[in-house]
Amino acid sequence: MSHLTITGSARPLLTLLLLGGLVACSGGDTAAPAAATDSATSSSAAPASVAADLNLDELREKASAALRENRMYAPAGDNAIEYYLAVKEKAPDDPYVASALTDLLPYTLTAAELNITREDFEEANRLVSLIERVNAQAPALPRLKQAVADGQALVARRSDSENERAKREAEQRSAQQVEQQRLAQQQAAEAAAARQLASLQQAAREASAREQAEQTEQQTAAARREAEQKAAAEAARLAAARQSAATTAAASTPTLRAVSTPAPRYPADALRAGTAGEVLMEITVGTDGSVTNARVLRSQPARIFDREAMNAVRRWKYEPIAAPTTVRRTLAFSPQG
Repeated sequence: MSHLTITGSARPLLTLLLLGGLVACSGGDTAAPAAATDSATSSSAAPASVAADLNLDELREKASAALRENRMYAPAGDNAIEYYLAVKEKAPDDPYVASALTDLLPYTLTAAELNITREDFEEANRLVSLIERVNAQAPALPRLKQAVADGQALVARRSDSENERAKREAEQRSAQQVEQQRLAQQQAAEAAAARQLASLQQAAREASAREQAEQTEQQTAAARREAEQKAAAEAARLAAARQSAATTAAASTPTLRAVSTPAPRYPADALRAGTAGEVLMEITVGTDGSVTNARVLRSQPARIFDREAMNAVRRWKYEPIAAPTTVRRTLAFSPQG
């Protein structure tokens, strides 16, 4: 099995490997620690017992391969610094291993600071532990440990603050929900009250309309009864007036006593046709009892019997009277005699 033996002439090779790792890892800024840390999560770390089972040559070969692949401090259990630490445990006096660890220390320190900044305190603690194993008196150790502690405390406080804020927000949301529910219930109650009021108002309007209709109907009926009563009273008054007039007229009109009222001649054409009829005549009788004036008021059929009726009434004679009197007489014509 091939292995890496670090001699005086091999030291430049380690330096070149380390410089190559620096160049590859610092391709613009702090990308190297990030790449190494990311590889810690993507590569499967070798168990701690694997390094213990390897001999020095195998450990040196593992360390050399890790350097070539830029696995300077990650992933955990399979990186150059841990392999060199394992070599140091087996060969504490190897000057080249001590030199390699010293060269790797700045990169591990930078990665630890970067993970503290990222708040990946688990990885930061692992790297701080590696630094402490390399050099327990490293000047940066107290600062790194304090930074980890401060960062964890800050995260804890922030978590508490966020929890408190979340609690307040939850309480506010709960209060808002309660208020919204209260407002919704209030609005629902107001809407129900408004509907009930509208229903009552509608019922009142309908009742008022019915009452007005009934009043109108009653007023109409009362007006109709009043009109009927007035009409009946007027009819009674007119009847009474007519009766009174008739009585007065009867009392004032002298009684006509006929002396001679010859019947009218039956028109020959009407007789042959068998036509019957009548004529209502109005005649005025003078004081000497003779007919002074006569006129046809109505005839049936029209104009068939008018002439003969007129000739007949003009020949009528009555007993003398005190004053001229106008009366109506109906003359009937019948072909049966």
